[in-house]
Order: sequence, then structure tokens, then C-alpha cells
Amino acid sequence: MYLTRLSLTNFRAFSRLDLDFPRRIILLFGANAQGKTSILEAVSFLATFSSFHASNERQLLNFNMPEATQMVGRVLAEYQRASKKHTLEVRLILERNGTAASPRFRKEILLDGVKRRVGDVLGHFNAVIFLPQMARIIEGSPSDRRRYVDELLAQIVPHYGKHLSDYTKVLSQRNALLKMLSEQGGDARQLEVWDDMLAKHGAAIMHARIQALDELELVARRVHQQLTHGAEILRLSYQPAYEPLPQPKGQLLLPVDAALDRGKLKADEIQTGLKKALHAAYREDISRGLTTLGPHRDDLRFLSNQIDLGDFGSRGQSRTVLLAMKLAEVQWMHQKTGEWPVLLLDEIMSELDPQRRDDLLTALDQVEQGLITSTDLDMFEDAFVAKHDTWLVEGGRVLPQIKQ
Repeated sequence: MYLTRLSLTNFRAFSRLDLDFPRRIILLFGANAQGKTSILEAVSFLATFSSFHASNERQLLNFNMPEATQMVGRVLAEYQRASKKHTLEVRLILERNGTAASPRFRKEILLDGVKRRVGDVLGHFNAVIFLPQMARIIEGSPSDRRRYVDELLAQIVPHYGKHLSDYTKVLSQRNALLKMLSEQGGDARQLEVWDDMLAKHGAAIMHARIQALDELELVARRVHQQLTHGAEILRLSYQPAYEPLPQPKGQLLLPVDAALDRGKLKADEIQTGLKKALHAAYREDISRGLTTLGPHRDDLRFLSNQIDLGDFGSRGQSRTVLLAMKLAEVQWMHQKTGEWPVLLLDEIMSELDPQRRDDLLTALDQVEQGLITSTDLDMFEDAFVAKHDTWLVEGGRVLPQIKQ
């Protein structure tokens, strides 16, 4: 799968931008704050329909756009997937309704000219992105790691995004009931209808996470060993808030960093166990006014040579693991879909030592299409620069450079 054209209208700093893409690696270079990362953001947005920078999607609209009753930004891509050509468009619409203090924002998605829901389009266009701030995946909070896993799986696992959306809605309703029971009292059996739905969607989410992380770990471990030249062994430690594996009688639970084999569990087994666990936690849940068990409280830890990098890893180790994960995502997506995702790398070379740079450039040979940003082309080998297209991004314009 690869992009053939990208068109931006009133997106970030771009009032209008139209680009035709070759089916290979492209180096986007130029000074800071010229629009390089915004191009990556637009491509990534087509894969996840969420922004890695904006806390509010209204921020994606061009701030220089004239004030109007309706303000519209567009991201449109033409791409090839499974020998077929497709068009994917996202419209960001801000409407000012009379004297309303808060304008209404909405998002429209069109696949091949037909309006579709987000859940129906997720996974049709695939991208893998690396950003310097992604260190928070390893060093940040569990919610950062859950978001990372969810955005990855929503692209690849059928119906994952729908289960996640439904789970979030049910969780909100259950928490509202728990808060009412905590403050006013009442019959706890009212929770049963929400337990059924929460267990159904929660089990689907957990089952997908278990399977995907097991598969991804196998690929990431090989890549990581290559990047560390065999000196370190990577392991992904999935830590669910509800442990679906039965605990043998008379045996203490294994420590959280011990490897557990959950791969043979079926979704209906997880669902049955999660429903029972939710019921058993009624007293604590009502006391706290929130749901204490379920995939919304899961965590994922990254271990290198049995060292938890979130607590004890060096900056270099974290960067190497992130790079290994991103390259593994590319391979894993190809294994699952038969299509190569577009690889997006933002200022990655400045984060790596010379050896890691060489390893990365070697690994890029297997990527069908990639966009790499940099403020300094000197970080790349001359042979690599000569082999690939270089585009200068300056003042919101993109200028392909002619090879001498």
C-alpha cells in the first residue's frame, strides 16, 4: 500500500498543498516550524483519525483562515491498496450557530466519495509513525501505553475500534450508576445489565491485545536483537487489570514481570471470568464510585534483559526499543494484511547514535514507502541521500530537489 497523492486545505499552516508521491522513501528537510511534521500528521490522521499533537481537533484548522459561519479543513489522499485505487477524505468542520458561545465541531469521513463512520473506515489506510515525544509510551503513564496499543490494533484487528468505542460508552454508564449507588444507595443488582455488556466488549479487547502483543513481541524481539547486536533481549509484559488466567489452588500469583502464556485463552472464557470478577468487586466499585477492573486499567511494560525500561532504562535503551517497535509494527502489519504501511519518521536521526542510524537506514530497504523529516541532511549518508528523493519544506511550500 502506498500514497499517490496528498491534498491539504486549511490544515495546520497549509492553506493549500497538493503533492504527488513516488513509491519510495522521501526525505523532507528544512528548518523547524516550516510544516514538515504537519505533513506526517496529516498522513497519520488518515490512519487513526486522531492527532498525535492536537489536544483538540479544532487546532488542526488553519489559524489564518478568515472568520466565517462555517470553516472547513480537508485532508484528502489517493492511495493504492491491493492493486485498487482509493480516495480517503477527512473534513474538519467548525460551525458558528448564531450567537452560540461554543461553535460546533464535527468530522466527516468519505471513502471513495461515500460518507462512512470512523469504525467502518479504520484500517483501510495504514501508517506507522515515530515521533521523538513517543518516549512517553515507555516512560509515561499506563494511559499513554493503552492509547499506543489501541491505535495500532484499531488499524489491523477487525471490529477492535467498535468494541473499544462501545466499551467506553458502557463504562461511562456503569460508572455513573456506581457513583449514584455510592451517594444514594440502592440495589447493586442494577449493575448486572452493564456487567454483561462491559464483559462482552472488554473480553474482545483483551483477547485482541493478548494475541496481537504475542505476535508483535516475536517480531520486535528479532528487530531489537539486530539493533543491539545481540546484547539485549526485549520482552513485552502485558499487565491486565483483570487476570484471565486461573490461579492454581495453593499457589501464589506470579510477579507481574513474569511471562504468562495467555495465548490459548478464548474470548468467551475471558468474558465469563471478567463478568464474575466485576460482580465480586461490587463492594469496592460502589465504595469508590468507579469500575476498578477491565481493559481500561490495563498496562504494558517494556523489558530489556529483564529490566523494566519505564523505571530503570536509559534514554538510549528507550529510543532503541521504540525504534524496534516501530520497525516491528511495519512487519507485523504486512504479515496481517499483506500490505506494507506507510512509515513516518519525524526527526529520528537526531535521536540515534551513528551505529543506530546505520541500522535504521539498512532496515528501511524493506519499506515500500516512507516519509522521513530532518533539519539536517548531513545526518544521512551521502549514498542514501543520492538514492532517495529529497523535498525542501519551507514556509508552507514543498519543493522537490532536482538531483545533479
